[in-house]
Amino acid sequence: MPVTAQSESAQAVNATSSITSVMPNPVTENDAGEFVIVETGPGSQYQLTDGETTVTLPSSSRVAISRHPDIAAEYTNTTTQYGKLWLANGGEELILTRAGQVIDTLAYGRAPEEQILDATTQMWTPHGLIRRPEVRTTPSSATVFVLPDAPQLPLNVLSNATDRVLLAGYTFASPSVAEALISATKRGVNVEILLERGPVGGISTQQARSLDRLVANGVSVRLIGGSASRFSFHHAKYAVVDSRVIVLTENWKPAGTGGNDSRGWGVTLDDTTTAAELTAVFRHDADGSDTRPWSAIRQQMTFVDAEPAIGVYQTDSPPKQVSVKHITILTAPGNAGEAVRDELQTAERSVRVILPRLDPSESYFQTLVAIARQGVSVRILLSNAWYDARDNEALVEQVTELHAQGVPIQARIARPAGQFGKIHAKGAVIDNETAIVGSLNWNRHAETKNREVVFAVESGAAARYYGRVFAADWHNADPHGPRLTLRERGVLLTGAVGAVTIALGSLRRRVTFAS
Repeated sequence: MPVTAQSESAQAVNATSSITSVMPNPVTENDAGEFVIVETGPGSQYQLTDGETTVTLPSSSRVAISRHPDIAAEYTNTTTQYGKLWLANGGEELILTRAGQVIDTLAYGRAPEEQILDATTQMWTPHGLIRRPEVRTTPSSATVFVLPDAPQLPLNVLSNATDRVLLAGYTFASPSVAEALISATKRGVNVEILLERGPVGGISTQQARSLDRLVANGVSVRLIGGSASRFSFHHAKYAVVDSRVIVLTENWKPAGTGGNDSRGWGVTLDDTTTAAELTAVFRHDADGSDTRPWSAIRQQMTFVDAEPAIGVYQTDSPPKQVSVKHITILTAPGNAGEAVRDELQTAERSVRVILPRLDPSESYFQTLVAIARQGVSVRILLSNAWYDARDNEALVEQVTELHAQGVPIQARIARPAGQFGKIHAKGAVIDNETAIVGSLNWNRHAETKNREVVFAVESGAAARYYGRVFAADWHNADPHGPRLTLRERGVLLTGAVGAVTIALGSLRRRVTFAS
């Protein structure tokens, strides 16, 4: 019995001792400040080794072991202690022992710059990034809208600011939005903008001119990026205006919020919980060490010429005020990807998805196929942009094969029919009860590396609104059917989703057929 009791005691001590995290690759000379965080239980003879050097550890403590504890202290709030460990960026195995007995190990492969590996989740997280929880609002009202139909709505919200505007985006080149923000600043409104420093294709000359004008008129503009950035891309698109918020799928430029090109979805609401959460997200992102004022980096940058979108489209789907049971605020990196897939899996009848593109190897598509095999009707509407054509055509072919096998899943490439330029929305309608709206592209890189903001809107009225727009866009995307004119499309939007049928005979005089 004494031997057993001693063994159980040793097991209890070992259970409280572990390697919790490691940061092997800080952006410093000779990786100064790299560290390993270790927790030890009572007793003595704790040691940490990388196979070449060994460090003796104190008992009943949580410490960060580093060759440069003063520099490591800038990266962690854990008490730092000197230890002569050299952590290889290309991969390492760390071993924690007590009295020669192995208690815990932590192995990693190539370490990304300035990221911390959590031993429990096995996830790398950029230094300074705090993953946020899901936040759910109480019942409220919201206004749902689509673009290019309602470019005036986000502009009006910004124009009515009385206290503050926190605007987050990927790119910014909208003259009308810039003027609204300058006007607000002159009224004494505090205006701050946070944008991506290195968008794909570069920053346009039009954006540079817009940011120059904003800064010259007292608007705070910061850009986030660089080799040690917490995100691959700051891709979120939202604004906090006093206690109101706007969440969008579109960029702050003529093609997006300007209403000159893209099909996009958006929602705005006046809710203190939502405003507080998005304010916290903005402050977390804008106040990080990987952000710089536009004026400090402007001279170091080069710009690309890009023609602004100039399309003109009719308002077929005006904004609609709806009651909302609640909105769940989701963010990436963190909870957004898993939450979206979980919402899809709740579907019992139908799922309608609109995206620029969808990779068949990704978990999102696999989830859609899985729920379709369970009898849920799934429709996927994809971008018609030339740069997405090959991938989207391949996905449509794959889905068509599944449909031919009896799986109730379909996919089409959009045919705008004069209603918009291209698909840029990232959203879904689930059972006409829940709508997904936000910046998240449905792929693993976006959900794990980018800053994204997504709303899961539980509201039958909101879901039906987006569903009607989807139904019209889906109808026009039918490669074998007629394209609706503006008038017919408006008629279609008044019907229930999935329940509208059109007798071609009665519309023969008004329908325009594709050549």
